[in-house]
Amino acid sequence: MFPRPTRRLPLAAAALLALGGALTTGAWAGRGAVTEPHRPDRITPVPSAAGTSTPLSRYVIQSAAKVGDSPAAVSSPGYPARNWYPAGPRSTVLAALLANGVYPDPFRSTNQRQIPRADFEVPWWYRSDFAVEDTTRRTFLDFSGIVSAADVYVNGRLVAPASRVTGAYTRHELDITSLVRPGTNTVAFRVRPNDPNRDLTMGWLDWLQPPPDRNMGLVRDVLVRRGGPVALRDAHVVTKLAVPSLATADLTVRAQVRNDTGSTVTTDVTGSVGDIRFARTVTLGAHESKTLSFSPADVPGLHLTRPKVWWPAGLGGQPLYDLDLTATVAGRPSDTAHESFGIRDVRAPLNADGARQYRVNGRPLLIKGGGWSPDEFLRWDRAYTEDRLKYALDLGLNTLRLEGHLEPDEFFDLADRYGVLALPGWECCDKWEGDFNPNGSGEPWSAADHTVARASMAAEAARLRDHPSVLSFLIGSDAAPDAKIEKGYLDALEAADWPVPVVPAASDTSSPRLGDSGMRMTGPYDWVPPGYWYAKQEGGATGFNSETSAGPSIPTLDTLRRMMTPAELDTLWKDPDARQYHRSPSATFGTLKIYDEALTGRYGAPTGLADYVRKAQLAQYETVRAQFESYRRNATDSDRPATGVVHWMFNSGWPSLHWQLTDRYLDQSGAYFGAKKANEPLHVQFSYDDRSIVVVNDRTTPVRGLTARATLFDPDGTRRFDESAGGVAVNGGGTRATALTLPASVDGSARTQLLRLVLTDAAGREVSRNVYWLSTRPDTLDWDDTTWYYTPTTEYADLTGLASMARVPVSATAVTRASDGVSTTTVTLRHHGRGTTPALLTDVDVVGAEGGPVLPVRWSDNQVSLWPGESVTLTATYRTAGLRGSAPRVRVSGWNTPETTVPAG
Repeated sequence: MFPRPTRRLPLAAAALLALGGALTTGAWAGRGAVTEPHRPDRITPVPSAAGTSTPLSRYVIQSAAKVGDSPAAVSSPGYPARNWYPAGPRSTVLAALLANGVYPDPFRSTNQRQIPRADFEVPWWYRSDFAVEDTTRRTFLDFSGIVSAADVYVNGRLVAPASRVTGAYTRHELDITSLVRPGTNTVAFRVRPNDPNRDLTMGWLDWLQPPPDRNMGLVRDVLVRRGGPVALRDAHVVTKLAVPSLATADLTVRAQVRNDTGSTVTTDVTGSVGDIRFARTVTLGAHESKTLSFSPADVPGLHLTRPKVWWPAGLGGQPLYDLDLTATVAGRPSDTAHESFGIRDVRAPLNADGARQYRVNGRPLLIKGGGWSPDEFLRWDRAYTEDRLKYALDLGLNTLRLEGHLEPDEFFDLADRYGVLALPGWECCDKWEGDFNPNGSGEPWSAADHTVARASMAAEAARLRDHPSVLSFLIGSDAAPDAKIEKGYLDALEAADWPVPVVPAASDTSSPRLGDSGMRMTGPYDWVPPGYWYAKQEGGATGFNSETSAGPSIPTLDTLRRMMTPAELDTLWKDPDARQYHRSPSATFGTLKIYDEALTGRYGAPTGLADYVRKAQLAQYETVRAQFESYRRNATDSDRPATGVVHWMFNSGWPSLHWQLTDRYLDQSGAYFGAKKANEPLHVQFSYDDRSIVVVNDRTTPVRGLTARATLFDPDGTRRFDESAGGVAVNGGGTRATALTLPASVDGSARTQLLRLVLTDAAGREVSRNVYWLSTRPDTLDWDDTTWYYTPTTEYADLTGLASMARVPVSATAVTRASDGVSTTTVTLRHHGRGTTPALLTDVDVVGAEGGPVLPVRWSDNQVSLWPGESVTLTATYRTAGLRGSAPRVRVSGWNTPETTVPAG
């Protein structure tokens, strides 16, 4: 391990949710400050029915520096909150100000620098009105997601000070029954500024330029809960699946029953899971709580035969069960509870090499993941989240790691539905690791911090435990907690019936009770050549690497022009030493120097912006592809197998030059399609270390009778080597078979080569194709001078021969069909060239009237390479609304293909 003092300098805080919106900041722009705050449509109606939970839907906010009135006045109904700003139910301060058009688009250029940080170094008021009719019901405020702390007032009264309401993840239930009155009621939060080095909240580390407000605000729903004398809380289901048979499952239903009155109460609790019914009568003393448990011992129906088992996507279905509970007193409903859950078994023992090997429902699973980022201003958008989850599946990923920034319930609901595994945990380097990470910048913990940390763990465990998509929880990131902190976490997890493995850290370290993590965090985080991944050292394909990638990811020209000025774009390709605002605030990652030197050394100096970007797409395609391919190939090795890899990162929270498989606007660069190619279920690939041609099968069933063909070409298309291997068989479940091995050298070949791999099935149908650009002069790595963020390259592969490839036209015909708001464009590409030169990495976009790509979009394949006489048919699926009323067109371009645009109506 290498010391990592500058990894992830925590410069700002983040939180979970915020004001809903669309894909660009401009789409959130709204009105100015409120001048008439008491219109009836700004009051949240709260029903009287027992068991209801109503989120406050509207707030107005203002800086405490501009509010001279007392808290009692501010939090009283009828207060004239003139010149306050409207905010959504989940909104940071800055998200609300952006929605009101106070600042220009902070994603564009360096606009964010112009937002004064001093405005957010004072508390801000959040104020909301709600209306009730029946005050005989008990009423509670139920919330979490305060960044970083808040004094809470109701109808002019302080109900909880900031010393009690602190930490982004702690959950609070405040009984406000005595304060609620018929008609309009007011809730006000005086939110304190956030500092992730001092507060157990969230920070942005070195991911992006931190928001000036450091995400202070209310970033999860504040619920108004109504109920009777008896409350139901903490309802959940503990599942025990028979492994490996999967033939039976035992369910245990647990819930807390609480008497909220000063007298003895008898309540009848009834429940169901599907057709299974159960009930119990309970007597509770004044303010007494009891935990009820229903198990197969007393409810035989909770022993399931042939249970519907939840699987990650690609391995099976994602069925969910529903738990419903009702408490009645004297025949009247007092409270209800509902939870969805899935039945699955997750285990993660350490293998013989000390690496963590996940098994889901008894089946070993290579974790192929990416690091997840929310929007920089924590604006929650369900459709945008769903689009990104679909992208993850499109890329063949099975896991998303959430380092801090633990998303709202809807995220995990969607993950359950789509079969995407989630790997949540606390973040590195700031307050969360202040007591045990000497390389971080977090302050040491106080006794109060231990209380907040335990409460945070308890709340998140209760929130996440029923989601079958949750794979584990990492209680440390770059470092593992000490004995006292670990005990606080583990006690909270045990009390919550936490069902899946707990991991001490994402790095190669250990904690006193859990022992070794079985994970490593050896980088790289900056550019390395594709051959790097095949060495079983540093970040190479062995064990479980929790965060790693080749660093920069230059977006498409379409995205670059949205995020940078012409002058900035000019600097981007001309000056490798220039500080790049859209890369990282970290001094380590502030420039593109390492990346640009490699680009020039391997492909030749860029001649302009377009040339720089096209070379970047080739560079990103080949190194991302190699990263995933190497881990897939080595997953079944007998010696130090690969068990997991998390690409750092999957996406970015703002327009970035840094760490992303898809960009902020959901455009798809070479990194995206390199990952998609590498992770196709049945896949033929080249090994950079031993030149073997390997077939990997992630399908659940074996495949027989395959033929793998490998052909080497000069850049002009001259064929230098051609060999096929028939009768290739490969079992399912991630196993591999070696079809053939390329010779160490081929007579007469150029220094730069193209390798085409084609895999056909027993009927002769093409089932996988893969094209590489290689050099007879390999990249040479200086392993001895490896740092925590990369391994230097002392000699680059010579890929400059690609520049000599003749420009060849590729024709396109396209047709579009639309139904139920979804369009599918089918594109046929043909290489009609009369010579021998192939068309390398041909890229296709569906574009609208303004010429920009329609996003999001899911392609069957893209960035394909065609030899003369070849054709390929691709499909693109997207929302019809993305065309904005225009007729679809298809834009085709490539490494050596002139850009053309054709109609696709």
